[in-house]
Amino acid sequence: MKFFFTTFSFLAFAALADAQPDNMEVPGNPARLVAAEKTVFYKLGDRTLPIRIFQYGDQKNIVCINLHDNEKTSVEAAKAVLELNGGTLIKIENNDQRVVHFRLRGINYAFDPNGIFSREGIEKTLKENSSLNPLAIKEIEKFAQRLLQLIPGNTSCIVALHNNTDEDYSLTTYLSGNERQHDAKAVYKASMQDADDMIFTTDSLLFKKMADHGYNSIWQDNMHVTQDGSLSVYCGENGKRYLNIETEHGKFDQYTEMLGKLLAILTEENKKSLPQYGKDSE
Repeated sequence: MKFFFTTFSFLAFAALADAQPDNMEVPGNPARLVAAEKTVFYKLGDRTLPIRIFQYGDQKNIVCINLHDNEKTSVEAAKAVLELNGGTLIKIENNDQRVVHFRLRGINYAFDPNGIFSREGIEKTLKENSSLNPLAIKEIEKFAQRLLQLIPGNTSCIVALHNNTDEDYSLTTYLSGNERQHDAKAVYKASMQDADDMIFTTDSLLFKKMADHGYNSIWQDNMHVTQDGSLSVYCGENGKRYLNIETEHGKFDQYTEMLGKLLAILTEENKKSLPQYGKDSE
């Protein structure tokens, strides 16, 4: 393994299938979990922003979060994987847009919801998308805190769901000599994978395990990463395990494969952490 260290039909059958309850096990097919859904309505200035929460089964320590509502492939892939594995999905409903717009005291503001988990990040994203105002900063800080409150304290890994555009943002961004080389402690470039498809994590063990399975992998330098208000930086600073799965828009199969592998790794870890009962422990 090569690492780059940086400073960085039958219609009858179809009808029968349609008639089956979603959670009924069909011979040859695994049973699928049906999500329990709820919506949290958050008042952001003059706007009410829905946050939808999907709970698949009893698995509550693996949480997927989607902050950009225009990155649909990641969400659809996550739902397909969670139906089989269980877990929680949290997503912002934002009219299929990346940037969130709201109005406060007659003034319009806009921000990237993956840049709001620090004061520096909020100021940066407000400057880039609208204008700075102390009241708007406080309003966004409260929204960020509410999002974080929705993630259970016993979460073993926060899984961020993202998609990108071809050659716009990729593993190459973090290689030596490129824009974000100093944000990465280590980079693994898989010879058989598109550079746009990758994982980005705060955790050295998850970095190694996903790289061992042949996926482009980046280990964030939690001590020296640029403070941009992103969820990965927040998690790195606060000792929270985080992994972002990123593919190009439309790569549903690639996304489900990578997320499925990650959840298998996390599930195996969770099993090993449970108390073992048997003759040896009596």
